[in-house]
Parts: sequence; C-alpha cells; structure tokens
Amino acid sequence: MDKEKQKALRKQVAPFEKANLNTSVVQLVNTFIPFFGLWALAYFSLEISFLLSLVFSVVAGGFLVRIFIIFHDCCHFSFFKNRKANRIVGTISGILTLFPYSKWGHEHAIHHATSGNLDKRGIGDIWMMTVEEYKSASTMTKLRYRIYRNPFVMFVLGPIFVFVIDNRFNRKGARRKERLNTYFTNLMIVLMFGGLSLLIGWQALLLVHGPLFFVAGVAGVWLFYVQHTFEESYFEENDEWEYVRASVEGSSYYQLPKLLQWVTGNIGYHHVHHLSPRVPNYKLEAVHKEVKPLQHVQTITIKTSLESLKFHLWDEQQKKFVGFKEAKMM
Repeated sequence: MDKEKQKALRKQVAPFEKANLNTSVVQLVNTFIPFFGLWALAYFSLEISFLLSLVFSVVAGGFLVRIFIIFHDCCHFSFFKNRKANRIVGTISGILTLFPYSKWGHEHAIHHATSGNLDKRGIGDIWMMTVEEYKSASTMTKLRYRIYRNPFVMFVLGPIFVFVIDNRFNRKGARRKERLNTYFTNLMIVLMFGGLSLLIGWQALLLVHGPLFFVAGVAGVWLFYVQHTFEESYFEENDEWEYVRASVEGSSYYQLPKLLQWVTGNIGYHHVHHLSPRVPNYKLEAVHKEVKPLQHVQTITIKTSLESLKFHLWDEQQKKFVGFKEAKMM
C-alpha cells in the first residue's frame, strides 16, 4: 500500500470519528443497567441454586466486557466529544473493571503508536519474541517465555495478575494527575468491595463476582491476544514500519456472531479501530462496510482463531508467526 492510498484510506474514515451523544447515552443505559440487574439476580438466586446464580454471573461477565469497551473508548476520547465526560465515565468504568483510567489510557496509546514495531515493543502489548531472539536467549529467558505463553498462564493467571495486582501500581515516571487517578481508583475499589462484603458477606461476594470476573478477564485477554496474533500479521523494524499498514495488516477482523459482536462492542473490527482510534465502537461496523479497502483484511472466525494458540514466535524471514516446534527445525 503506497503513501497516497494510505492517506486516502484515512481520509475515508475521518467522517466517522465524531461521537454521537444520543447513541453513547443509549449504550450506557443498555450496558450498565443490565449489568447491575444481572449482578443482583446472581446474588438473590444463590438462595435457590448456585448453578442458577452462575448463569446470571456468566452473562453479567459479558456485560462487564461491554463496560470495558466503553472504558476503552473513553481512554481514546472517542465515546463523547467532551474530554471531561470521557474522563468521568472512563474512571467509573475503570473502577468496575479494575483498571485505572489515566494509567491504562497512557499505556494503550503507546500500544496504538507502536503496534507491529519490532523496535518498540514492551508497553501495552503482549510479550512476543522473534525466532532469532528466542534462539539466542538464555535458558532461563526461554523458560520464562514458554511459561508466559502457556494458555493457562496467559488467559487464566494473566488476567488475575494484571487486573488485581499490576493495575494497582503506577508506572515509573507517571505524572501527578495520573498517579492520583490510580490512587482514587484503588480507593473506590476497596470501598466498593469492602462495602459489598459488609452488606452481603464475603462468601456471597466471591460466589457472585468471582465467576463474573473470571469470564470477563479471560474474554478480554483473549480478544486482545487473538486480534494481533494470526499467522500473516505485520511486524517490521522501525525504519520500515508504517502506521497504516500496521493497523490494517497487523490487526484482524474477528468475525463474531451478532450477539457476541454486540457484547464485545464491535471490537472485532480491530483493523478499523487501530486505523482510527477516534471512531466510537458503535461506528466501527459502518466503517468496515462503507470503506471497501478495509473489507479485504485478514478475517478470522471463532474456529480459525483457535489456531492462534500455536503461534508463539515471529519469524522475520518468512514474515509470519510460527510455533516452538517449527522454530526448532529452522
């Protein structure tokens, strides 16, 4: 894709970058109210059956994913036109999802600015090594990387570590405003769960919120992982790296069933989102349908996305992901 085509593509997407207040408010209503309603149903149904409560918790977990998408949009200042409104709703959503708004917003902005850049990895992304890096690494580093890439560690233990532990601390060099936002978020989380523990008991809280958090955490990490980890993705060294190509070729279109697409806030149109983070989630599908070049990107389904679990290393020579076994034979 030459420079002129890249400019034309970004120009075609630009008209979709304005938030619609009515649509944003409707999305808040149809996300937060069902979430709290399902949470309450999960609690009250504990007296009838834990299995019944579990059903409500799992569904509520889906709505927590949707709340995170709203949080995510607010971090990009795309959910509302007003920046203050984005910060307020983003901070509230961050408390519910256990994410500090300012800290994560900063790290995620770096992810967008460096996605697919081999020389600028390490902030806001998943640890990924090239074949040559892995081969030349120490035994301990290889062991650490294999443990990190284990599905149980990445999708079960990983969310617990990131959401519960890592998100509670400020990054090195964070400015005062960002640090205060993290402290405020932590305080609100303590008050929220402390108050609920006193109100309904810690056992009931664990039975209701534990499954809910687990479902949302696994789904969230999976979505982030699979939309950049597919066989012929895009990674280049800094001198060759191009933002538009990294967005369109290095981010997939995750074709989900309509219900899951709604629950996940259209984030499956990840190529559109990376091309223009200012497009609100409820306009991503429209961009994909109306901008023809975006319809020819890598498309994955739930079935084909499972293949990403075997991709562990980036082969710079073949320009594709490979597994440990394949890399060993090179």
